[in-house]
Order: sequence, then C-alpha cells, then structure tokens
Amino acid sequence: MAATACPRDAARRHGAAVRGPARRRRPAWLLGLALLLAFLSTLAAAQPVQDAAPLAYRDAAEETRFHALVAELRCVMCQNQSLADSNAQIAHDLRREVLLLMREGRSDAQVKDHLVARYGEFVLYRPRVQGSTWLLWFGPLVLLLAGAAAIVAIVRRRSRDVPVAPDHGQEW
Repeated sequence: MAATACPRDAARRHGAAVRGPARRRRPAWLLGLALLLAFLSTLAAAQPVQDAAPLAYRDAAEETRFHALVAELRCVMCQNQSLADSNAQIAHDLRREVLLLMREGRSDAQVKDHLVARYGEFVLYRPRVQGSTWLLWFGPLVLLLAGAAAIVAIVRRRSRDVPVAPDHGQEW
C-alpha cells in the first residue's frame, strides 16, 4: 500500500475529525449583548415626542378658539389624525404656529389659508368646494346614483322577462 500524500486522508483513517480552516468562535454572550443593544436602541427611538413647554393661553376664549381650529386641521405627517390629536414633532410645531398666527390677529380663515399655502389642501379635514375638489365632494353621490339606476334597470328588465306563476289557491 502506498503512502498517502494528503494529511486529511490520514486523519480520516485514524478517526480524527477533519475541519476546514481554523475558525475562532465568538462567545455566545457577545452575540446576545449585541442583540440586546440593538433592541434597546430601537426602544429609545420609539419614545413619543413630548412638547418642551406646554402652550399657555391668554384666556379661555383663546383656548376654545385654538382647540376648535386645530381640530379642523390634519397633521401633515400622521395623515389620519387631527393636529390636536397628533404627537408628531411637526404637529407640535404647527400647533405653536397656529397659536402665533392667532395672536397676530389673524382670523380662522386666514390661518387656514396660510397653512393651505404652505402644505396644500391636504391639511384641511374638510377641503373647500372648488374645481379641483369636485370629484371628492360629488363623486360618491354620482356613484351612488349610478348604482341605484343600474339596480332599477336590472329589476325592471327581470320583471318583464319572468312571467308570474298562476295562483291556484292552494296553501302548503
């Protein structure tokens, strides 16, 4: 029998485990620590933003007007929350801006116009009726009327096509 040229073949014959290139194994606790730090960093980033200083109102009338106005405005980041309900940082900033505009003496319509000029009609929960919003305002009504007309047409067509069965006066 010839001598083997490969040391791996010799090791296999003698029952030794053959491994690839020597790898250093990292301790499992190091991997666990890395995962824990990654998880904790996501928790730190997920904390809600708190307003640095709460808004101070001059009187109850100003507070009432402010709350009514921000309830009609949409948060530009959250999209399905009013400016009053949102905790996003931009909502805090917009609430401060609305209060500042009110204190400058602007009316509710002027405040809304300012925000629409800056963010578009999207910021209003109830967009104005104008040429660009007709589909939004009247589209559902048109679809409802079209659906009702289709149902009436189908019912009339079926009532003409199906003869009425004679009633022989029998009860079941």
